[in-house]
Amino acid sequence: MRANLPRTLVVVETDPRTSPRPAEAIRIAAGIGAWKKTDVTLLLRGPAGYSLQEFPDELIDEDNFTRYLPLVAESPRPIYVEDSFADLAALEGSPWRYEVITAERTVELVRANDYLIRL
Repeated sequence: MRANLPRTLVVVETDPRTSPRPAEAIRIAAGIGAWKKTDVTLLLRGPAGYSLQEFPDELIDEDNFTRYLPLVAESPRPIYVEDSFADLAALEGSPWRYEVITAERTVELVRANDYLIRL
């Protein structure tokens, strides 16, 4: 995390297998992170956890996952997956560094960030 930068939390809650919103959220997170004007954190809740599965070809707008998820993953912290995602077995073989957190930790993250983008 870079000192003195505002912090932005991007929260994704929809299923990437049925909605284009998670792919768009990841594209947005990568884009605003590239500006280097804010420190971006990505949090996946519920079915959004499928965004980190090994094969993005099963996701809507897979190109956004292929192009932009590597940029988001460059963050010094992991991508957070809330324990409301019930299918952690689907993430076996995931190439992404992630950390499973509780709903209580989600509340802490929301409070610790200056901006919240929820998709």
